[in-house]
Amino acid sequence: MKRSILLAFTLFFITTAYAQKPDKPDAAQVLLKLKKLNFLGNVLYMAAHPDDENTRLIAYLSNETFANTGYLALTRGDGGQNLIGPEIREGLGVIRTQELLAARRIDGGKQFFSRANDFGYSKTATETLEIWDEDQVLSDAVWVFRNFRPDVVITRFPPDERAGHGHHTTSAIIAEKAFKAAADKSKYPDQLKYVDTWQTKRLYTNTGRWWNPNMTGEEEGVLTIDVGKYSPLLGKSYTEIAAISRSQHKSQGFGSSGSRGESKEFLEYIMGDEAKEDIFEGIDTSWKRVKGGEKIGEIISGAIEKYNPARPSEILSDLIKARKAISKLNDPYWKQLKLKEVDYLIKAVTGLYIEAVADDYAVTPGKEVKLSLEVINRSPIDITLEQIYYAAQNDTIVNAKLVENKDFSFSHVYTIPNEASYSQPYWLREEGTLGMYKVEEQKLRGKPENDPALQVMVTLNIEGEKINYTVPVVYKWNDPVGGELYRPFAVTPPVFMNLNEGVYIFSGDEPKTVIVDVKSVEDKLSGKLKLNVPKGWKVNPESYDLSIAKKWGEAHYKFELLPPAEQSTGDVQAVVEIEGKAYSNSLTNIDYDHIPNQMLMMPATAKVVKLDIKKRGQMVGYIQGAGDAIPAALREIGYEVWELNESDITPANLKKMDAVILGVRALNTNERISYYMNDLLEYAKNGGTLIVQYNNSYHLQTDHFAPYPLELSRDRVTEEDAEVRILKPDHQVMNYPNKISSKDFDGWVQERGLYFPNSWDSHYEAILSSNDKEEKKSPKNGGLLIAPYGKGHYIYTGYSWFRELPAGVPGAYRLFVNLVSLGSDKPSDNKVDKSN
Repeated sequence: MKRSILLAFTLFFITTAYAQKPDKPDAAQVLLKLKKLNFLGNVLYMAAHPDDENTRLIAYLSNETFANTGYLALTRGDGGQNLIGPEIREGLGVIRTQELLAARRIDGGKQFFSRANDFGYSKTATETLEIWDEDQVLSDAVWVFRNFRPDVVITRFPPDERAGHGHHTTSAIIAEKAFKAAADKSKYPDQLKYVDTWQTKRLYTNTGRWWNPNMTGEEEGVLTIDVGKYSPLLGKSYTEIAAISRSQHKSQGFGSSGSRGESKEFLEYIMGDEAKEDIFEGIDTSWKRVKGGEKIGEIISGAIEKYNPARPSEILSDLIKARKAISKLNDPYWKQLKLKEVDYLIKAVTGLYIEAVADDYAVTPGKEVKLSLEVINRSPIDITLEQIYYAAQNDTIVNAKLVENKDFSFSHVYTIPNEASYSQPYWLREEGTLGMYKVEEQKLRGKPENDPALQVMVTLNIEGEKINYTVPVVYKWNDPVGGELYRPFAVTPPVFMNLNEGVYIFSGDEPKTVIVDVKSVEDKLSGKLKLNVPKGWKVNPESYDLSIAKKWGEAHYKFELLPPAEQSTGDVQAVVEIEGKAYSNSLTNIDYDHIPNQMLMMPATAKVVKLDIKKRGQMVGYIQGAGDAIPAALREIGYEVWELNESDITPANLKKMDAVILGVRALNTNERISYYMNDLLEYAKNGGTLIVQYNNSYHLQTDHFAPYPLELSRDRVTEEDAEVRILKPDHQVMNYPNKISSKDFDGWVQERGLYFPNSWDSHYEAILSSNDKEEKKSPKNGGLLIAPYGKGHYIYTGYSWFRELPAGVPGAYRLFVNLVSLGSDKPSDNKVDKSN
């Protein structure tokens, strides 16, 4: 029984991403796959985040060595920043997951994850393992080892402080522990219902010159690989392929230029059997590795020799022979893996095109979807389409001969089962913890993404051999500009509710309007819409009877939300009741050109905060950087926010502003900022308040961003509950219009701040000081610097307002309003309060 389950489960490890156009490999790719079919060896690369992987080494091992190569990223990168859009946290994790899958489609690797949640930058492994559940993360690594069966594991980082990030260090520590635990039957025995133990041969670290600057490759225990080789088959060097792969990490700004020529990578021995010349030394990577496999190797070698790119189907008989021999193997792992590979090649050399298309991109459980199947044989080979299966059931017997280059089409109306799961990313279906996602089902763990929402399987008879091919159901359409476009087919709830804000801030007793946008995923939707509110809050009306006639129709409903008299925080939740069942899902469409469209269906909630806050000033200018939600947060407390384009940034317009704010990483991402920085500084000099939020010191678009010298660094305070000391308690910004105390730093999320300046001119005053627990002797005082400049003020701040304000942290609002209000006149008997 265990063996049969292993065979079924192995399938997920030999797929990449779903919801893509049908694969149409060219002649070079077919030959590459043939050579990989003749290689039986696995390598697993291991690190902490998306973009940690060495795409040069992965591209080389997969395409030059022909190894089955995987990358295990412990996290999905949820705690990073987003340079291409507003998504952070869960949305960013979905984006970065898909970016990794896009990268693997280019460099030829496979992708895996653990349940670890990227909670943000961590300085030490100790801190990381206080937040991650070490046993769960190790369990997931062992699970991947036992399923993927790497002969060699390569870590990106060393298991100590040289790794530069607590997550990095931990990934190496986990790799060493998993190396031993995967072979131990007493470790995670529940996994052994599905897989066997596995002993990896050797473990290496891909040692880097940033911690070994004098590395030559001649050191004891170090292997050197020139990954810069040119592949005549692919027409690129592996470093050029790697650059294209790495450039898929667009949300992190990792666009890379290809390089040519020698490029050395160094692998430093850690444990296992040490190799002297080659990482596969002592490992039989031929078909002799499998009992009865030597003949298979000879058949495939013969196919490689006679492969003719102009007539690829001429090797079909060899592939069929190889398939029959592989089917008789007693080794379930290699049998299943190589059957998948040979079936891919049979499909490729016959020019088989199989595609299943839905008539809409989303359908709800219990509803029908029309599916159109296209199958075409573009070779002279005798092929018969025998049966069609929908979702592994509802089979249709066809027995149609596929004549060369004659299209076969078939339509079917399929009913989505009532118990079908929604297409929410599986790791987001249940609420986890700060450090871990909750995934109860063992067989989901490690997977890069959900299985397709719906699949179609066809049984083909190809020269007497029956072969099953399974394809995901997709939705496609023709765009006047983009041409033929695809997106995944999804199963969704019947209704979505989106609140018009993520957080509602109440600074007084007046009610606010909460708008709920309701979108129907069914025709003739009817139900009751409610807004659940925290204790002490009141909502009017209590509910609406809603009715939406057409699928994808929308309706908008307004609720008046009245806060309690006292300070309060909580969540409001939109709920639609339909025939006694409650639904509460929002919809976020994540749509970027480099990844498949993703539907994120998080709870339809928003945070509500009643706080004691006063504000001064009215008009705020905002210049976006990497994208954040601060403008919406400022509007919530009554500011008029003008999101300035370059053409808007003129002295006359700036003069209207009570403050101008540069969004996060504006100095890194805004290529035109150097052209109007002088105007912004002049605005401050003439009496304005210019607030510059955090930037990375790398890739600054201009060095001239401050009136007096200051130097950016990598200083940061990663512990969100780290003590914040007020260095200048009498400074206006700590007293007006809101009196700031230590309580205002309670409840912060993810971190205090990042990339603080570590050196600054005497014109600046450092207002706050903070540090992580282990850095008591090196306080970080550069998180909030304020300098008078002419008649106005210049502020540089690395505190993470872009996380705190959207999260509704009361104290963060109060202090940020004080920054904005810095240039406003204090109210007095003979001056008008500008907020009125």
